[in-house]
Amino acid sequence: MSADSRIRIRYELKRDDFALDVDLRLPMRGITGVYGPSGSGKTSLLRCIAGLEKPTSGKLIVAGDVWQDSSASIWRAVHERDIGYVFQEPRLFGHLDVRSNIEFGLRRREHERAPDMQHIVSLLGLERLLQRRTDELSGGEAQRIAIARALLCAPRFVLMDEPLASLDQARKDEILPFLDRLHAEAEVPIIYVSHNIDEVGRLCDYLVVMDHGRVVADGDLQSVLVRMDVPSLAGAHAGSVIQGQAQAYDERDDLTRLRFSGGDIWVPGRAAGNADTLRLRIRASDVSLCRSMPEQSTILNIIPATVETIQAEHGPSMLVRLVLGTDRIVARVTRRSVRELDLKAGDKVYAQIKSVAVRRQ
Repeated sequence: MSADSRIRIRYELKRDDFALDVDLRLPMRGITGVYGPSGSGKTSLLRCIAGLEKPTSGKLIVAGDVWQDSSASIWRAVHERDIGYVFQEPRLFGHLDVRSNIEFGLRRREHERAPDMQHIVSLLGLERLLQRRTDELSGGEAQRIAIARALLCAPRFVLMDEPLASLDQARKDEILPFLDRLHAEAEVPIIYVSHNIDEVGRLCDYLVVMDHGRVVADGDLQSVLVRMDVPSLAGAHAGSVIQGQAQAYDERDDLTRLRFSGGDIWVPGRAAGNADTLRLRIRASDVSLCRSMPEQSTILNIIPATVETIQAEHGPSMLVRLVLGTDRIVARVTRRSVRELDLKAGDKVYAQIKSVAVRRQ
């Protein structure tokens, strides 16, 4: 990827109790996740990109176009930055109906880069809501309208600041399939802030991990998730993402067989048509290890693997990174299990995968 096809970010922001210091080159395509614990600087980073916060020093270059450079006294004002912004709360106009709220984004359009309104309305499933008042909407519906409005501003990219954080699980489940569609069909790059690792694993292509105002890891999603030297990716959040292609559907048992680099894996339900590519999210806590293939087991997915790295965690657990074909996954096992199986790097084992979350690419 050439430098001109990326977003170049360099910011230093100093406050009495916090310092932001980031140097990033982000892709101008797909969804880039910004992940980290509360207070790590995620929202401060987005506010700097949007021009809502002025850093002590900074540079922002969007596909070769300099928007900000403190060393050259260049500063593009908030209203001059071609950015759509989706906040945690939808911030809709209460005196306007849904259609008028969405059309507000069109008023900011100064060029024809954005898709037309009907396409966005269809993509986000808003056709039946256009005549509604905003006080008649669920949280998930209101957030979809905020996203539509941001897209119709014709932005170079969209910033989303934890758009699902204020929603309960039912509303999150309502909106996530629409975000999947947005990922698959929209051409506008998105920078997506979240503290939910499952959300990030489902939606994002590139991942930035932040802690205490600094970037501690960044790169393509699959390679970053299996890093075992990043504390916020360990513990209960440890896991991996792999890609698989649907091979066949077993109607009798309601299972779909997927092929990935390490072999075949079964997932519940009719996941997709043959040859469709899917994303598989595997939590480390759903992977166990054994030295030999079990003769009988209720676990469907038992796949040969090679131990790559073993790392101790606090308490009784250890993380084991495994190589399956060209993919890597992580298993969480007890110290006792590592000792009793005498596990070490290079060992051949079988990974027993108890559960897999599936998302169509």
